[in-house]
Amino acid sequence: MAEPSKSIDSSGMDEFGYTQTLDRSIGKFASFAAGVSYISILTGVFQLFYFGFSMAGPAYAWSWPLVFAGQLMVALCFAELAGRYPVAGSVYNWAKRLTSGTWSWLAGWLLLISSIVALGAVALALQLTLPQLWSGFQIIGDGTGTYDFALNGVLLASIMISISTLINAFGVKLMTRINSIGVFVELTAAVLLILALGWHVVRGPEVFFDTAGFGEGHDLGFFGVFLIGAMASGYVMYGFDTASSLGEETKDPKRTAPKAILRAITASFVLGGLILLFGILAAPDLADPKLGAADGGLQYLVLSVLGGPFGKAFLACIVVAVVVCTLAVHAAAIRMMFAMARDNNLPFSRQLGKVDPVRRTPTVAAIVIGVMAVIPLLVNVMQPAIFTIMSSISIVLIYLSYLLVTVPLLRNRLLKKWPLADDGSEPGFSLGTWGLPVNILAVLWGGAMTVNLVWPRQEIYNSVPPFEWYLQWGGVLFVAAVAGGGALLYRLKIRHQTGVLPEHAVAVAAHPSSGSARQEASAEATVADATIR
Repeated sequence: MAEPSKSIDSSGMDEFGYTQTLDRSIGKFASFAAGVSYISILTGVFQLFYFGFSMAGPAYAWSWPLVFAGQLMVALCFAELAGRYPVAGSVYNWAKRLTSGTWSWLAGWLLLISSIVALGAVALALQLTLPQLWSGFQIIGDGTGTYDFALNGVLLASIMISISTLINAFGVKLMTRINSIGVFVELTAAVLLILALGWHVVRGPEVFFDTAGFGEGHDLGFFGVFLIGAMASGYVMYGFDTASSLGEETKDPKRTAPKAILRAITASFVLGGLILLFGILAAPDLADPKLGAADGGLQYLVLSVLGGPFGKAFLACIVVAVVVCTLAVHAAAIRMMFAMARDNNLPFSRQLGKVDPVRRTPTVAAIVIGVMAVIPLLVNVMQPAIFTIMSSISIVLIYLSYLLVTVPLLRNRLLKKWPLADDGSEPGFSLGTWGLPVNILAVLWGGAMTVNLVWPRQEIYNSVPPFEWYLQWGGVLFVAAVAGGGALLYRLKIRHQTGVLPEHAVAVAAHPSSGSARQEASAEATVADATIR
């Protein structure tokens, strides 16, 4: 409990030298909804259920509590940081406070690129649901052609990203209003779906303890295919940091953001886990090959169990979940781009960091993110395995960016530099004596999962012809190119220009009447020095 003599600063922006330029209008539920919609159980669980099931069968569901336990350790570390620094581009700004310029810049860079790829990957989920809802949504071909699935998926995803760009560019109030309504629909649908599937259970839980022949012939047996199938769960439970990344637009963020982070991941674990549990127990035939096919999966299972209008209604709710998930991923990517741009840490920073004076949102960043998200889709348009490739690459980059926060946080704990010394203010959340063991587990988990996800397995990166070595190593090559290229960009160019842009600096805001170049340059240099330190 906070002492009466202490207070919790409402924004946490003063330590970064930022002035308030965004619209602070997000309440508690909207903050929680942002984290839930990014995780989006009805998007993630339904999008890659087919992959996890095809790899390890019903027992793949054990990866769900395993991934939750690991990601909860990360979320607890993030909640503690959010209780101190609830600012836009949270992972990037946290890393700035914990480590050197190169590593903190890379944390933001990797999360920015991963968010752009994830935006396309999430929007692709419409292809898994809309054609099953109504065949007319299969606009290109009839779905039986080699590339029908990928081509139509890219078309639907591009339309969705265009809509998301317009909504996010219009302002955070519209985005959060739509998002909150969508999350309410998603949570309600999830509870009703759990009850409906539970009513139709046809077998006992023993199926989760039976490998059912999966893993035979694999070098590591069932454990080997289980590790592959775990990607399906790993793809769902991330993005909880979005609640903090919207902190500059949230009321009382130091208290609100940490609670939103933990509530979002916990609610997603409980509801998503129950959908997996009752879905598998209610499936009419676990040997049905459609359960492990991209055009079948959990959507097919729901239609088979509930049938008719009820099944279609739940599929419609999944579409709503995909829409709000797309909005949330887009919003998080915009805040990361904006956060890095206002520090002059990106090419064309002045344009990307510009805030619309009326809507008080980074409109240029919203449009640029939307355009960039379509590019990976077009590159992979003739790739039948587009879903697994883009999904795996996006989560590898996100896990890496999370490590660039948890590792320096652990180092600071060991050096007694965290928690910070008492400065008269009270953080919104603290792990207390549990901080060190939780942080150690977060680092071990993040490292192990990153290696597992980036491992050049044929089942993920080269599952369909043509079987080329560079496709199988595509994940490693892409991650290496993004990280290595980003590090070179920063070391050779960006670091020499780093410093908060004058229009975002608190020093400039404090002297609005000052028009002299000398005062402006002095303010920028002061903030730049604070940023680099």
